[in-house]
This record gives sequence, C-alpha cells and structure tokens, in this order.
Amino acid sequence: MSTDSPGPSPTAPGPATRADQTGSNATGSDTSMLPVRTIEDGPVPKHAQLRAILEEMSTTALSPGDMLPGERTLEEFYGVSRITVRRAIGDLVASGRLRRVRGKGTFVAPNPLVSRMALASFSQEMAAQGVSAASRILLSERAIAPPEVVNFFGCEPHEPQIHLRRLRLGDGQAYALDDAWYNVAIAPDLLENDVYNSVYAILEENYDAPVTTADQTVTAVDSDISTASHLDVEPGVALLHVIRRSVTGTRPVEWCSSVYRSDRYRLHSTISREYPDNQ
Repeated sequence: MSTDSPGPSPTAPGPATRADQTGSNATGSDTSMLPVRTIEDGPVPKHAQLRAILEEMSTTALSPGDMLPGERTLEEFYGVSRITVRRAIGDLVASGRLRRVRGKGTFVAPNPLVSRMALASFSQEMAAQGVSAASRILLSERAIAPPEVVNFFGCEPHEPQIHLRRLRLGDGQAYALDDAWYNVAIAPDLLENDVYNSVYAILEENYDAPVTTADQTVTAVDSDISTASHLDVEPGVALLHVIRRSVTGTRPVEWCSSVYRSDRYRLHSTISREYPDNQ
C-alpha cells in the first residue's frame, strides 16, 4: 500500500486527539503504532483497506507476539464500523497473519515454519528458516513402550525403552509437541545427553547412528485439553499430526508422534508425474 496517502479527514478528530482520549497502555488501546491513513468509500471495500493497513503494521511496526490495538480503538481511529474492523481482523486471522486469544486480544502470529518433507530434525528446519529452536522437556524416562513402538523396534514387550516428550519452541513460541521413543539397544544412555537440543545430532555424533530414512504419516487431529494447554490454543482446534518411524541403516531407532500448530507449521512438497517407460 502507498505510504503517501492523505492524512485523516478534517471532519474527524486527528490521531493525537484520539490517543489523548483512549490513552496508551498494555490493553491494546495504544495508537502510536497505527499508520495514518484515510479509509474512504470507493471501489476497494473498507474492510479490505483496513486489512491492508493492519497487515502493513503487523509487518513493519510489530513483531510476532505483539498485541494489536483493540477493536474499539481501531473503530474510532479510522472512523469505521465495528463490523468492518472484525471483518478485516477475521481475514488476517484466517490467513495466519494474526491470531485471536479469547479474553486477551488479537496478536501478530509467528511466521509459519515450512517443512519441505525432507529428512531433517525440528532444530535443522528451524535453523534453515532463521528461527531459534528450543525445547522444554515434559517427560524423560525409561518405560515400557506401547505396542506400536514394540512392533517397530522388534524388541521384547517388557523391555524398557527411552521415552522423551518435549514441547518444541521457535523464537520462544510453541510450535509442536513431540512424544518420542528411542531404541535402547542403540542409544542406551541417551537421556544423559543434552536432549534439549537435536536428538538426531546426538544419535549421529555420540552413537554413530545417523537417521538415514524415515517413514511419515500425516493426519489431522483436534487438540485435547492437555495438548491445547501446552500449545496455547483452544481445545478442539485442528492440529497436524505426524507419526515418524526412523531408522539408522536398517535398524529402527525412533518412533515419534508429533502434533503441530497448523497456524505455525506447513507442509510443502514438490511432486511430478511418473510415466511408464513406453510413453
């Protein structure tokens, strides 16, 4: 959007007057970051004009996690209806630019992590896109594995395996919840390492067991109360569910069930058509 548009209409109070009326605090009434624009009747609907203004502000003046001014502040500052404000914000929420938190307000959403379906750890995917990866360990133990893990590892049903559950963060924001099992026959003392960081790097460097191949299944699931609490979403929100079965050479090494926030994680793949040899 052009930045040389005329200022607010003289028939309405200017931005300084509005700021004096609403004040500036952490509740979303601060107007200091709002671009000065005039929203007028014309070929471009008012909600689309406001949407462009808010998108510009989210990109240039705010950072992921910052809160937008409240609906009433936007309504008064730009001289539009509450319906127009909600339509503009709703469009940006739907596109993933903003996110609503019930009872708190509307915030700039983190940039979504794009996975290109290559064999890489979460830490590697984050680093490739300039995002700082971190983990919060929720559980680390040796325990009896569930049947699907036992079948994949080919181990004895009552032989304890390594269980590691982590909340995966990008720039301090929750992206995913990993519930992983590791083959104790390959990395018996894995939990004595720094598993806050990449387990794949630990497997390769400390156990000479790089993950060489993985099979992934991707589905959609609704968040339950526990998952929603960890990922900072409402219960029932749709999440990406990825089950990964990884091997090192021919030996199964990892079985991992991950759920990702769908507004912060996207899957991307390039496909090509295969033709029979005689065509």
